[in-house]
Amino acid sequence: MINVFQPSLGKEELERISQVFESNWIGRGKLTIEFEEKFAEYIGSTKEHLVTAHCCSEGLFSSMHLCGIQPGDEVIVPSVSFVGAGNAVCASGAKLVLCDVDKRTLNARAADIEKSVTAKTKAVILLHFGGIPCEMDEIMKLADAYSLKVIEDCAAGVCSSYRGQALGTFGDMGMWSFDAMKILVCGDGAAIHFKNPEMRERAARWFYFGLETKSGYENSVAQKWWEFDISSFGHRSVWNDVTAAMALEQIKKLPVFMEKRKAVHEFYNEALKDIEWLDLPLLLPEESKSSFYFYHIQVKNGKRDKLAGFLRENGIYTTYRYFPLHRVPGYGISGEFPNADYAADNTLCLPMHQNLSAADLELIAHMVKEFGRRYC
Repeated sequence: MINVFQPSLGKEELERISQVFESNWIGRGKLTIEFEEKFAEYIGSTKEHLVTAHCCSEGLFSSMHLCGIQPGDEVIVPSVSFVGAGNAVCASGAKLVLCDVDKRTLNARAADIEKSVTAKTKAVILLHFGGIPCEMDEIMKLADAYSLKVIEDCAAGVCSSYRGQALGTFGDMGMWSFDAMKILVCGDGAAIHFKNPEMRERAARWFYFGLETKSGYENSVAQKWWEFDISSFGHRSVWNDVTAAMALEQIKKLPVFMEKRKAVHEFYNEALKDIEWLDLPLLLPEESKSSFYFYHIQVKNGKRDKLAGFLRENGIYTTYRYFPLHRVPGYGISGEFPNADYAADNTLCLPMHQNLSAADLELIAHMVKEFGRRYC
């Protein structure tokens, strides 16, 4: 089966992990700090603005506390979003308010968001779909006009930028995922960026029980190093040096990963361009740079599900991300979201990763065309 997502790991990661084992320290240590410094530099920021956490969803859930969202406040989320965003809002006691998205990019636009703004709106969780940048100029102007916190979910946008600035660094908070199916992988993990260094300091304490003082080896000041105080009822969401060892080797490989993913994207564009019953991804404007996390097509003849089944029968796995939140009964949200509905019924994500071979790509293109010959 040709996988829709697939990590790229090698001997370099294994060797780096073996060094961690030999050090006899596998918890949070110097490698975790080194990665935080290097990733902050990679996105054009500094370590004073960034922390690591055990997963990207942790960033979404914690954003409600860190941004001061209270029960009864409203938070706008695009209907085409990861379920973690919706759950984060609802778990905080705030009201989840959905907005529609662009029919083709599946990103929320400033106009979509503004339609849902009320006097109770305090924040927007913005998804950059598949690492495709949202229209950040317009959205940040809107946020300023209504005094909204902006939380960027760029889980899939580790190499994405807008006007030369890394996604995730525009809003009050931004977060990237490094789970097993992302581009930079370390099993599980995330980096979280904060515009305000003071919020970053609060987050660092929040992610470790709200401790005001460090304990154990890290506490070199107190005479009684086992004593401590807390500033909040935080919990524990930290990295370890095994995770960091993998990530430090992966970050070196990102330029090569991007070259390969861009080549896959361009292959699909050329191979599928003459298929009348398909819409291919829109060309990005000059100011936007994508991570090429998804390659999503839209089937115009109502046969998306049949195409997905046909490809799977022929050894090609596809999927659709993300199932619209307004269709999730658990949220109890009604309303009109025509573009999100269109996307949910017609969009299909083809295999997209840096391990796809030329033979894989030829087979995928051939089978898409074969489906057209048989059924369209």
